[in-house]
Amino acid sequence: MKNLLTLLFFISALTISSAQTNASDEVKKVILEGYVNGAFNGLDANAMRKSFHEDFAIYSAKGETISKYPIATWAEGVEKRKGKEDFDPAKNKWEHKFASVDVTGNAAAVKVELSRGGKHVYTDYLSLLKFESGWRIVAKVYHQHGK
Repeated sequence: MKNLLTLLFFISALTISSAQTNASDEVKKVILEGYVNGAFNGLDANAMRKSFHEDFAIYSAKGETISKYPIATWAEGVEKRKGKEDFDPAKNKWEHKFASVDVTGNAAAVKVELSRGGKHVYTDYLSLLKFESGWRIVAKVYHQHGK
């Protein structure tokens, strides 16, 4: 009986671990498609709109107040940058590293480090929620290195 309980415990633990791994992979996929490739490498505003919730904003401190930069404004800016004559996709290469991915149920927090030309530029903290339609990025706070 003791062996059966131990076996059931391990099967249960493996099932939970597998579900968390799948959720982490789903979250990473959303970030890669809409954030890393959408907002940075590919400048794909449509991918951004698909991955970010329409109420998303980047939050930053301005003195003692909070500044909000909405997704609609950001996506429009991405479209404009991509449409410029001097835009060179070969020079617009960003490397990313998932420093941490934490998923609990339908909520996730991800720390992403972005580098360009071998230089660490941003550390981003992204919050995601899982909706009926799937995972969406709902908020971002960040630190810009070397500023």
